[in-house]
Amino acid sequence: MSDLAQAERMIEALLFAAAEPLSAADLAGRLPAGADIGAALMALKARYTGRGVELACVADRWRLQTPADLAFLMTKEREEPRRLTREAQETLAIIAYHQPVTRADIESIRGVQASRGTLDVLLELGLVRMRGRRRTPGRPVTYGTTDAFLEHYGLPSLADLPGAAEMKAAGLLDLDLPAGFTVPDPAAAVADEDPLEDGDSPEFHQDFLADGDVAGDS
Repeated sequence: MSDLAQAERMIEALLFAAAEPLSAADLAGRLPAGADIGAALMALKARYTGRGVELACVADRWRLQTPADLAFLMTKEREEPRRLTREAQETLAIIAYHQPVTRADIESIRGVQASRGTLDVLLELGLVRMRGRRRTPGRPVTYGTTDAFLEHYGLPSLADLPGAAEMKAAGLLDLDLPAGFTVPDPAAAVADEDPLEDGDSPEFHQDFLADGDVAGDS
C-alpha cells in the first residue's frame, strides 16, 4: 500500500471515530510525520463522492456527513401530544380535586352528562386511574389521578395542587365566593371506598386496540 493510500485510510478511521470535525492540524498530529494530509483528504473526498456518506469541510474542519439529498432519511417522525378537550380538562380537574369521585359525581359537579369517551381518554393517557368502589348502592367505580398526572403538571404531590388563593389570583375562581368555601383536599382520608377487585373495569371503558368503533359496556 502506498504512503498516500495509507494516509487516506488513517484519516478515514479518525474522521469516522471523531465526535466533532477535525482540522488538518488535528489530523497531522495523529498521522506519521511527513504524511501528505492535503492530498489524502482530496483523495478521500473523491472516493466518497456520490456515496451515502460524503467528506465535507466545515469551518476549516473535516467531517464525514450525510449528503444533503439524503437528509430526509434522517428525519424522525413523532406523534404530537394529544390536546385535551375543554370537557376532558374540566373532568380531570374535578377528579384531581374531588378524588375519589364517581362518574355521577363528575356529572353533578359539571352540571352536564359526561360524554362516553372523556374518561376513556384520560384513562388511556394514564392521567386517571380507577381507585375503588364507593360504598353506596350499585357500588360505582371511583376515579383518582395517577403519578403520571403529577409528573405531567410538575407537582410533588396532590397536596401541592393550587389552593383557593392561587386559583383566585389566576382568575380561575370567582372572587365572590360563598362563605366557608374551601378547595377540596384530595389527600384527605376516605372512609366510604373499598379497593378494586380483580376484573373490575370502568362503567364505559372503550378498548382503543380492539376492532370496531366502540367496545361494549361493562
